[in-house]
Amino acid sequence: MASSLMPARPKVSPRAVADALVAALSADVRAACEVTVAGPGFINFTLKPVALFAWLRAFSSPEALAAGAAGARTGQTCVVDYSSPNTAKQMHVGHLRSAVIGEAICRLLAFNGAMVIRDNHLGDWGTQFGKLIYAYKRWVNPDALAADAIEELERLYKLANAATPDGSPELEEARRELVKLQRSDPENVALWQKFTEVSLRAFQQIYDQLGIRFDHNLGESFYNDKVPAVYQELAAAGLAVESDGALVVFHPEHPRFKTQPLIVRKSDGAANYATTDLATIRYRADHFHATGIFYIVDKRQSDHFEQLFLTAQKWFRQAGRPLPQLTHVDFGSVLGENGRALKTRSGENVRLKDLLAEAAERAYALVSEKSPEFPESERRAIAAVVGIGSVQYADLAQNRSSDYVFAWDKMISLEGNTAAYLLYAVARIHSIFRKNSLTPGAPDTERYAGPPETAAEIALARKLVKFPDAVRQATESLRPHFLCLYLYELAGIFSSFYTADKVLVDDPASAPAASSSAPAASSYLRPA
Repeated sequence: MASSLMPARPKVSPRAVADALVAALSADVRAACEVTVAGPGFINFTLKPVALFAWLRAFSSPEALAAGAAGARTGQTCVVDYSSPNTAKQMHVGHLRSAVIGEAICRLLAFNGAMVIRDNHLGDWGTQFGKLIYAYKRWVNPDALAADAIEELERLYKLANAATPDGSPELEEARRELVKLQRSDPENVALWQKFTEVSLRAFQQIYDQLGIRFDHNLGESFYNDKVPAVYQELAAAGLAVESDGALVVFHPEHPRFKTQPLIVRKSDGAANYATTDLATIRYRADHFHATGIFYIVDKRQSDHFEQLFLTAQKWFRQAGRPLPQLTHVDFGSVLGENGRALKTRSGENVRLKDLLAEAAERAYALVSEKSPEFPESERRAIAAVVGIGSVQYADLAQNRSSDYVFAWDKMISLEGNTAAYLLYAVARIHSIFRKNSLTPGAPDTERYAGPPETAAEIALARKLVKFPDAVRQATESLRPHFLCLYLYELAGIFSSFYTADKVLVDDPASAPAASSSAPAASSYLRPA
């Protein structure tokens, strides 16, 4: 047999192989790592303090960290579709998660090198505007409109809904107002533009509090003249067919969508969300040259997006166009402590501006309790950061696919995985530098740094070098909670280091050797 002619392999134990591999390692590897062989032949690498220090020095600024991460998505153009409230209505708690998660994902993608285009796809078209115009012409209160325009528009819309029941002459009148708008009647177009302008101003007040900005506010109305081309191309490709007077797309290979069609034109000839969404995909691909489009929309819309994406894939393939990667970034609901959707006592949606105001007030009470000696203006400024940051962080710290319970006491707390806990750790760090007239990152400060020596220092350094892993996990999964968890753990390890080691001391002999030439603290070991 041929195998009998092959030379016999020498019998070598796995541990001997491991020893040989370790012996062959380069000097650079040995300089950076402690290398040991364990058990039957496992090779363990432990970064030496000098290697940890080299990484911390190389990535000692936000700019350096961003430059290191940028290779992950360089060359990608990502359109992120988030927030997307309806104009002429108040933003409520149901808009919170899309806005907060969407902004976090924008920042993660940008940090990883993508060109990010933030698009607020407003609900600014459709039947409701016929009703609103109908009510505005009859019942608008000019003084109320001047005082709080969005509040007055919402009042008018409620009146319109009550005054236009199905089959009523009033509903027909509202529909005629809509037709006039669609046919560019100057008066109705001017009113519609006014509704949009006052809505955007009201929305921006909330976005400013949340630290959110948009590159575009391209609402459904923007795509009104782009819809006919969608009908034509879908029909020409054989994807859309007439069914009971409507234009629909079936997907025979899909268990549900073979009988549950995507309606792209209703039987009365009107467009709908599906039509506008298809036109939006085409515009973003053609105009922005998007390589990826991310929709930050709650999980109740999962069927819509699955059906939409399947239709777009077939449409673009037939047309010979490259299709951007389409991703539905879903999320769960915000619940009250009773486990139901968060509502006011009267059963209405909690307005987002009211929720943020309450967050700031609750944080103000906490700050006043902890630091009553601070001037009120300073306590108010701190409360705005802590309160609104707590609302945002409580959302981001949850796995976005899960519902979460909105609990004030847990949210605005100095204990647990909260914004206040992280901000307290940051304040401690800054106080060390501030009380000693040092600037983080400045050459005069950095010259005192050296490799970590104590167990607490080394543990902190090891956690810091794991930052890229946390960013990668959060970005690849589009789940910011992975980064939140990392930051919480990092703050805990910093707290342990802060408790175990003397940070700045009067007596150089009691400081780590690497820091013995550092400036002495005035008269304290660790800031309170």
